[in-house]
Amino acid sequence: MIGLDKPSVAGVSDVLIARRGHLGHVLLNRPQALNALTHDMVVSIAAALADWAVDDDVAHVAISGAGDRGLCAGGDVAAMYRSAAGDGSAAAAFWADEYQLNAAIARYPKPYVAIMDGLVLGGGVGVSAHGSARVVTERTKLGMPEVTIGFVPDVGGTWLLSHAPGELGTHLALTGSTITGADAIALGLADSYVMSDRLPALMTDLEGMPAADAIARHESAAPESGLLAQRGWIDEHYAGDDAVAIIERMETSQVGEARAAASLIRSKSPTSVHLALESLRRARRLGSLEEALDQEYRVGLRVLEGTEIVEGIRAQVIDKDRQPHWNPATLEEVSPSDIDKYFDIDNYVKEQP
Repeated sequence: MIGLDKPSVAGVSDVLIARRGHLGHVLLNRPQALNALTHDMVVSIAAALADWAVDDDVAHVAISGAGDRGLCAGGDVAAMYRSAAGDGSAAAAFWADEYQLNAAIARYPKPYVAIMDGLVLGGGVGVSAHGSARVVTERTKLGMPEVTIGFVPDVGGTWLLSHAPGELGTHLALTGSTITGADAIALGLADSYVMSDRLPALMTDLEGMPAADAIARHESAAPESGLLAQRGWIDEHYAGDDAVAIIERMETSQVGEARAAASLIRSKSPTSVHLALESLRRARRLGSLEEALDQEYRVGLRVLEGTEIVEGIRAQVIDKDRQPHWNPATLEEVSPSDIDKYFDIDNYVKEQP
């Protein structure tokens, strides 16, 4: 990923904000934690973007990650675990500010260049895929893995995935798997393909050239998308609104990839799988990203009231035994009426994200 010149940075923090030439640069600076987002980082990024939006000397902005492993692996799940195990207020406050940032990125008045190199997961998608100039590389591994930890795609992910071609977004949401940079372009989550060894030169050019010209100077043709090539079986098998019917269809399919996907989905939180599918179907009918973010926030608050997210993070991150004990334990045991309650606006105090 791309670093900053030392003289341009005042002090060291988890996010470094600097202006070089006509470029406003946000560097996520927690490489030891795969640049996972904290609440303070979100607040700092939002403040910098607000300042640069009205600064005539800043022509465009860019976001990248420190280290050599990725832009951002999502939100700080250890902090989320502590909050969810308590009263959930810290997680709720974090999401409120994070979702506001996601919306601000989507409507940013200047070119917003996202360097989506390496891992781009969860919250990392939120600070990149809503941008106007999204750059992926041969090292990009993008995903929304929330169902693995008992959560549901958020940061506007339900909006993005529900508007991907066919059912490709549904496949990504329910399996929690990662995709390549070429796949990301095919799904509408990225725009340009730049080899990783060209990124330093791209960042230098962004200091003095229009963003579109700088990217065009370094981009190359993306490889064919392996995921797009599978769209036929994916569209067929993920059709409909019933998660159980979808999985049963996949388990009896003649397509090996479908059976493998079904097995993977079976390992996720059954509640989260149902919630993810319903969230995407509802997001597809909404009129804006902001409406989808509000729906995600409402669902997230209800998730905090349960036990799935605590158990999921425990198994994956805290104890790392990879043996979550989901409740309910199977897709078939999840009640449709219980899923509906996550979206119920009655008795819900709306805190607009």
